[in-house]
Amino acid sequence: MPQTALPCYVLISVNMKAGRKSPRIRAERLKAALEQRGLEVELHTSLDEVSQRANELFKDGRLQALVGVGGDGTAAELTNRTIPGVPITLLPSGTANLIAKHLKLPFNPEKSAEMIANGATISFDAGKANGRLFLVMVSAGIDADIVRLVHAAREESYRKKTKKGAHISYLSYIKPIFKSIKTYKYPQIKTEFASDANSEATSTILGKWSFVFNLPRYGWGLPLVPKCTGVDKRLDYCIFQGGKLWTALFSVACAQLGSMHRLLPNAKLGQGVRFKITAASDEPNLPAIPYQLDGDPGGRLPLEIETIPNRFTALGPKKIVERLEKKRVQ
Repeated sequence: MPQTALPCYVLISVNMKAGRKSPRIRAERLKAALEQRGLEVELHTSLDEVSQRANELFKDGRLQALVGVGGDGTAAELTNRTIPGVPITLLPSGTANLIAKHLKLPFNPEKSAEMIANGATISFDAGKANGRLFLVMVSAGIDADIVRLVHAAREESYRKKTKKGAHISYLSYIKPIFKSIKTYKYPQIKTEFASDANSEATSTILGKWSFVFNLPRYGWGLPLVPKCTGVDKRLDYCIFQGGKLWTALFSVACAQLGSMHRLLPNAKLGQGVRFKITAASDEPNLPAIPYQLDGDPGGRLPLEIETIPNRFTALGPKKIVERLEKKRVQ
């Protein structure tokens, strides 16, 4: 009696507690479109359950994809909860959607179903910061303070059970930006990094705003490290040394204009494999410096970072995957 092929499963992870209905509706549309293509589809609302199920199906060779309905933080959360090799993709529903834009993932559920059924996988590096994986970037400075304030407001929305819910949009950042501008003190940050995985030698850069990237863009698509590939077993850094609001805004504006910030004397760019980011001063009265990972609050410095080669397996369109693979460093 001939053996039948094991079914290909697609798991969809969606947060049913989010403030908007659209992610839930789009998840149902994706599920229906995938089932029309003969795939077995499960929709999960528990991160614990979907991660455990994904690990089991992957070990059995039956997992086509684990789909997160969300953004960069969703992809990072799923990667942290699953074993290496689990193919992860997104039905983009976040704010910045940098991973989705890098892979050119479809936003339309029906087009996403076509990509999931016929796409290809690519292994990206990841960073590990204080034991937690990140896929896009980690930063310490005023932007991390803004992220902290945004998510504090989000938690307050959860607590009060407001109709607006906990969905974050670019508008959610307006009030925290002005609050941070008024209160942030731009403390000095020390970034130490090793350029060689086989060497203990490190270099040090002092600045007021420190970024470490695995993928090239930030925020709404700001090209802070345009040469970053995510497949070269290294992380890219961008450190701004100016400590005034207008200096920071000017640096960001230059970055938007074709990455011209690289020519500024107060901007330092390069690569490393290990990083240690700390407050440059240990004076007891100075405020603790926050950091953020993939757009979510991470905590307070100090921060230790390492490169984890090929840790994040992404599913994307074949043509895009083939193009990105050409940048891989063996």
